[in-house]
Amino acid sequence: MPRVTALLQAHVAEKRVFEIGFGNGANALFLTELGYKVTGVEPSAHGLALASKLGLDLHPGSTEDDLARIYGQFPCILSLEVIEHVYSPAQFAERVSSLLQPGGIAVISTPYHGYLKNLALAITGKMDAHFTALWEGGHIKFFSRKTLGELFAKEGLQEVDFYREGRIPFLAKSMIGVYRKGTEV
Repeated sequence: MPRVTALLQAHVAEKRVFEIGFGNGANALFLTELGYKVTGVEPSAHGLALASKLGLDLHPGSTEDDLARIYGQFPCILSLEVIEHVYSPAQFAERVSSLLQPGGIAVISTPYHGYLKNLALAITGKMDAHFTALWEGGHIKFFSRKTLGELFAKEGLQEVDFYREGRIPFLAKSMIGVYRKGTEV
């Protein structure tokens, strides 16, 4: 969260955030304690049950729903370690774009997969464990910086920041892309 917090402080003047996939609500609670008004959706009944105890503006839902029609638009969309779990990344990106007000930013994180990391997994014999198909409800899509950027560019969002987080950069655990929606309608 330190990087996410710094990104929000640098890019979001109006402290309103919509979180897609809030899990147990820990990030929403943290941001609320920093003065942000967080609204969010989560498809998991288990996550909702945990988050419901926090008294936040969190709801059942996913990017399969018309979120902008239900909740309106926001200056910031936050989705941490979620996109790799969705069946339709294109629909996810469309929902992010429709939720963003003109000039708003989306902060999206997902596990990092680059050439050197994948090579290291192959050399060490850990590809099967890392990309396992046996993990119930696990990752179904894997992104590089390029593919994540292309996905959001198709929706008219431009990359304004990019970071690798955890471990050394080329073996990072996650990547964070920051995408801005243009001000032209």
